[in-house]
Amino acid sequence: MAHTVTSPVYVVQDNIDTDQIIPAQYLTLVPTIAEEYEKLGSYALIGLPDDQYPEKFVPSESTKTTYKIVIAGRNFGCGSSREHAPIAMGAAGVEAVIADSFARIFFRNCVATGELYPYDANERLCEVLKTGDVATLDFDNDTLTAHGKTYSLKPLGEVRPVIDAGGIFNYARQSGMISSV
Repeated sequence: MAHTVTSPVYVVQDNIDTDQIIPAQYLTLVPTIAEEYEKLGSYALIGLPDDQYPEKFVPSESTKTTYKIVIAGRNFGCGSSREHAPIAMGAAGVEAVIADSFARIFFRNCVATGELYPYDANERLCEVLKTGDVATLDFDNDTLTAHGKTYSLKPLGEVRPVIDAGGIFNYARQSGMISSV
């Protein structure tokens, strides 16, 4: 069975930092507590400037977004090393971020937490797609299709099974690297 996600996309530009993804005042929320994990989702991308991003990522009074795919420019997730950034996006319902490039620590936090699939784009999709465009992400073929055109993405490679497992600790338990007890 092919693993695909079809969703409207949310498009952001270059240098979206972790303070725009989840501002510092929300870092007191503890992701391992179910209610606080849900609440983190309601604040995902709340730090984006309203004048550049008038469409709210998560509607007011909601903890979930309608956008399961985020399209970004260069250096997505730059700034501090907070794990809360991919966790907040995952809690909001995002499944993947497709960017020109990622900040190294953000990429690693996506893998370690198992919250998001961080795909590297082969071309500048944030200039091609607009927020609200519907696209299909095909995880088995590493492609994104929108407006009848298919764009190839750089394969996730060895990080995919780790994210599929729900993060590094779940992967280590499932593969027998560490005890499940």
